[in-house]
Amino acid sequence: MPYANVNGVNLYYEDHGPKTGPTVILTPGGRNDTHGLRPIAALLSAQCRVILHDRRNCGKSDIVIGGELSEQHHWGEEMADLLLQLDAAPAYAVGGSAGSRTSLTMTVRRPEVVKGVFIWEVSGGPNSAAATSPNYYGQFIDAARSGGMKAVAETEYFAQRIVDNPANEAKLLAMDPAEFISVMSRWQDSYSLPNPVSDLTEDQLKSIRCPVLMFEGNTPDEVHHVSAAEAAHRLIPNSELRPSAWTHEEWDIVGQHDHTFPGIAATNRYHMKATFYAAQLLEFIARVEAMEPAAVA
Repeated sequence: MPYANVNGVNLYYEDHGPKTGPTVILTPGGRNDTHGLRPIAALLSAQCRVILHDRRNCGKSDIVIGGELSEQHHWGEEMADLLLQLDAAPAYAVGGSAGSRTSLTMTVRRPEVVKGVFIWEVSGGPNSAAATSPNYYGQFIDAARSGGMKAVAETEYFAQRIVDNPANEAKLLAMDPAEFISVMSRWQDSYSLPNPVSDLTEDQLKSIRCPVLMFEGNTPDEVHHVSAAEAAHRLIPNSELRPSAWTHEEWDIVGQHDHTFPGIAATNRYHMKATFYAAQLLEFIARVEAMEPAAVA
């Protein structure tokens, strides 16, 4: 399996499509792994170089609970350095939900590696954080307090990280529970700040200069409420906002917790949305590429 060591963190990645085409780096929602975005990657890879990767603490990548930044900002920094290591920058940062936040974070922190941003189901605001913070951080803090690192390793989420990458077991069990709780609590606090998009401030969003195309969340869903995308659109100078690709009925049927595409066989709705986003993204890339100055012969 391909891994890249990025600042001491082993990140699982996949590299698809022609190296000569525009580069797209796809980031899934939640703490999901690369699997859910393979349908859209397959649709893009005929024309684009497509990078899939598991963020730290996700999928097959290393568990690393530490560092000075928030978890989201570590994700953005490591994603930028992965692109540079693969000689794949600048790229189009693409993703939904947590993938939208990570794409924007990389763009804020490392604008030189981003050519454009294409995101859906933008999440943010206090209601979103209140709904998802227990799943991201609270449950693991509680487990460490009640049963130490063994209890954390036995949670459904971290048990799967060990299955996906057996080396993670020793790393997790070697952690001091107090340090684990301290870092996770700090990350939870950053994640829960009353900013438009998680721990990205208004000034940071205003600093984005590349083209950004975003799709609203579905209004009844507090995690991806339309107001988050509206706030981001208001603050990001060169941004375009489009309606959600999902109807309210589709949103209720498919489930509001997974904003990737878990597989064509799962439901025709996912295939339709992957096809929709791929077509919209290719049109967006064509527009941005057309804005590039012609190369001097």
